[in-house]
This record gives sequence, structure tokens and C-alpha cells, in this order.
Amino acid sequence: MNAAPADQIRLLDVQALDIRLQQLAHKRKSLPEHAEIESLTKDLTQLRDLLVAAQTEESDCGREQTKSEQDVDQVRQRAARDQQRLDSGAASPRDLENLQRELVSLAKRQGDLEEIVLEVMERRESAQERVAELTERVSAVQGKNDDATARRDAAQGELDAEAASVTKERELIAGSVPADLLKLYDRLREKQGGVGAARLNQRRCEGCRMELDITEFNEIRAAKPDAVVRCENCSRILVRTSESGL
Repeated sequence: MNAAPADQIRLLDVQALDIRLQQLAHKRKSLPEHAEIESLTKDLTQLRDLLVAAQTEESDCGREQTKSEQDVDQVRQRAARDQQRLDSGAASPRDLENLQRELVSLAKRQGDLEEIVLEVMERRESAQERVAELTERVSAVQGKNDDATARRDAAQGELDAEAASVTKERELIAGSVPADLLKLYDRLREKQGGVGAARLNQRRCEGCRMELDITEFNEIRAAKPDAVVRCENCSRILVRTSESGL
């Protein structure tokens, strides 16, 4: 394949822009905010799970408290009715004696139920405190996550803008490179880890960083200026410049 020396040198400009696009893509992918957001998102998930559990416990305690208070109220109402019957004296001595025993039993039952109410109230208060604490923690972590997301989006926006500019420049320069030469370059670039063309610096290929043996170097020296030469070690296009030492 033959191509004008100027076109081959222009290929180095395309290569430099492709490398910059690779660097921008890598930088975009490896922004520190990605790991920060991932960690904060994990924390948020755990905290929200804990918050839901605490809210569920508080809700359960609320229902349990309501039920216990209703039980206490029922016992109080029954005791009040029995006390009213006892105070009226409108019953046989045996019934009055039974009422007195039942009032004692109801008083004990009421005391037991009130203890249950207090215990449930304490558990509910503890759950409410836990809900408040977790709500505050979720809010704080969410704020950090929002901040990290904003920083990530801003950084990505800057990188994307630069990538768009570099892409336009690349299209402009690549458009002036002969199609067959550009096709070979693109094929080699894809095969060789993003580098399809490299400068020949003295006897060293800047693509694979290996020094050409003297025989290969002499062959390149003898080649016509428009000949497209390749590195024997990495197969990349070797671009000859004034620094090649030919």
C-alpha cells in the first residue's frame, strides 16, 4: 500500500485523537464518584430496610397498644357495672359476695393489663425514637448521594463535551486521510489495543516500544517515501518522520 508521506503523518494526528478519546472514556468510567455513589446507595438500601422494619415495629406496637387499652377499658367498664350493682345492694348476699370476689379479680386483671399497656408504650416509644433516628440518617446519606450524583453528572458533562469536540476534530482530520489507509489503520487499531499507527523514532517503534533490528531498519530506510511500512514486531503502521533517523 502506498500513501503520501503527509497523509501518513496525518494518521498520527488521528491516532493521537483516538488515544485521547480512549482516555476520556476511561476517565468517565473510572470517576471516583461512581464508587462513592455505589457505596452510598448500598448504605441507603440498608438504612431504608432498617427504617421500614422500625416503622413496621412502631405500627405493630400502636395496634397492640390500642388493643391493650381496649382490654383495660372493657375491664374497667365491667368493674364499674359490678361496683354499681354492689353499691345498690339489690342482690342476694351470695350474689353480693360473688360480686366482691369478681371486683377483686377484675382489679388484678386491670392491673395486669395496665402493665402490658405500659410495656407496649415503652416499646412503641423506643421504636418511634428508632424511626426518627433512621429517618435522619437516611436524609443525611441521601443528601450525600445527591451531592455525589451532581458532581458525577457535572464531571461526565465536561468529559462528554470534550469527547464531542475531539470526535469532530477526528472526523475532520480522518476525512482527509485516504480511505484505504484509514481502513487499514482502523483494523489494526481495533486489533492492537487502540493503537494502529505509531511513530518510528530512530530504530524504535513507539507502538510496541521495541527496537527494530538493523536489517528491518535498513529495509525501511530503503523504502520509497510513499510506501506504507509496518512494524515487524507488532504489525502496526510505522510512520516515518524527521525523527526517524533515516
